Amino acid sequence: MEHFDVVIVGSGHGGAQAAIALRQNGHEDSILMVSRDRNLPYERPPLSKEYLAGEKPFERIQIRPEQFWVDKNVELRLGRNVNEIDPVAHTLLLSDDTRIGYRKLIWAGGGDARRMSCPGSDLAGIHYIRTRRDVDTLKEELAAGAKRAVIVGAGYIGLEAAAVLRKLGCAVTVVEMLDRVLARVAGPELADFYAAHHREQGVDLRLSTAVETIEGADGRVTGVTTDSGEKIDCDVVIAGIGIVPSVGPLIAAGAAGSNGVDVDSFCRTTLDDVYAVGDCASHANPFAANAVIRLESVQNANDMATVAAKAIMGDKQDYDAVPWFWSNQYDLRLQTVGLSLGYDATVLRGDPAEKKFSVIYLKEGRVIALDCVNNTKDYVQGRKLVMDRAEIDPALLADSSVLLKEMR
Repeated sequence: MEHFDVVIVGSGHGGAQAAIALRQNGHEDSILMVSRDRNLPYERPPLSKEYLAGEKPFERIQIRPEQFWVDKNVELRLGRNVNEIDPVAHTLLLSDDTRIGYRKLIWAGGGDARRMSCPGSDLAGIHYIRTRRDVDTLKEELAAGAKRAVIVGAGYIGLEAAAVLRKLGCAVTVVEMLDRVLARVAGPELADFYAAHHREQGVDLRLSTAVETIEGADGRVTGVTTDSGEKIDCDVVIAGIGIVPSVGPLIAAGAAGSNGVDVDSFCRTTLDDVYAVGDCASHANPFAANAVIRLESVQNANDMATVAAKAIMGDKQDYDAVPWFWSNQYDLRLQTVGLSLGYDATVLRGDPAEKKFSVIYLKEGRVIALDCVNNTKDYVQGRKLVMDRAEIDPALLADSSVLLKEMR
């Protein structure tokens, strides 16, 4: 049986950063990265944007070139699942029946795209945007002549895909169960702005609408039927309805967790010598009033991975990074800092008609988050307001002639 000092499970942002951070912090012993993905570690956000649009080849979304991993002496075992963890013996059983020993384990398994479960959900032509293979398959169907798409879900993934498909000349219908887009991550001002912009770009946006059945012929999608009984014809269906944390082997081994796997402030699970980072790690977040949440973002994956690596190296630092996110749709760049969970008031700063504005979220009079559209200056300067939970007169916040950095 092979033994490695640190085994990292997952090759996304969290897994890659864990390996990088270990080496940066002086780790000289063996590192193994195991991943079910068959590709070198690559960035996920471009999948629904530049990669789907054909604007970036795969080589340009790799986190590091192949030689980097060779030079850093990080061994990669790609195309393999972890089927079982023995936390007492400190071993993993891989899908190729090899058993690997570890001193420390970092679980960066991310999650699987949540699958649709309505009748017809097993038809060909239904797509999820989670891996390179997912997007390559979709691109092949678009190249073969698919021109009509129904997108289920109006979160970031769904709206980003809608924007790309419209640029590619496809007819796009977005179906969302809730009464506004981005409902789980943004307030009504931002949601209404994005809904209007997508409609201006030709997207048929159906809110408060659910898919009841996916229709097909000869084993392939031909349309969807909504809960109102309407049939929407299409060539492909793209579902962006969230992810399911990939933590099965951890939970089976006895790790605590209900929504993902629970970790402490150093990203340690309840299993000895086992850490978890990224999308699958449920943690008490100081920017959510210490509510236990999962964050699905590059920032969270990278910063958690660094915390775990430092803890392994004996430098224990609490995870307290400021959350941030971004989304590119058409000519709009949305940058978010902080978490708007539990906000009780908003301030609109700037004019949405000019496609440059910010929405500032307040809780008990204090700044907890900003959504900035084509407004990088507010995004950068607003970070300190979020960190300080600054209490500022809303009328002053709304005055875009005053820089946020001048408000104290």
